Amino acid sequence: MELLVAGLSWILIVGGVVFLIGGAIGVNRMPDVFTRQHAGGMTDTAGAGLMVLGMMLQTGFSLNTLRLLIVIIFVLFTSPIATHATCRAALEGGLVPVRRKEDGTWTS
Repeated sequence: MELLVAGLSWILIVGGVVFLIGGAIGVNRMPDVFTRQHAGGMTDTAGAGLMVLGMMLQTGFSLNTLRLLIVIIFVLFTSPIATHATCRAALEGGLVPVRRKEDGTWTS
């Protein structure tokens, strides 16, 4: 049973790392702040959530599990709010989302 829990926790942790690496690549490849925020915010929440769930399985039922639960709740609330606030500030600051033209180039 311990081997099953350890395997499942490592699958969750590695899955979280894959999400975070994908988000980092997405942030570097996207053309403007709005799409970068989307790539970073979505993968940050999913990646951190999967990693914390994996760590919760590793610790078993203890006080550390409760602490990790508080961390995941904090991340699930603050990451989308921070992403929304940043994009809203960019819009109010006058930034225009970039659009792709028919020929494949980007324009404001």
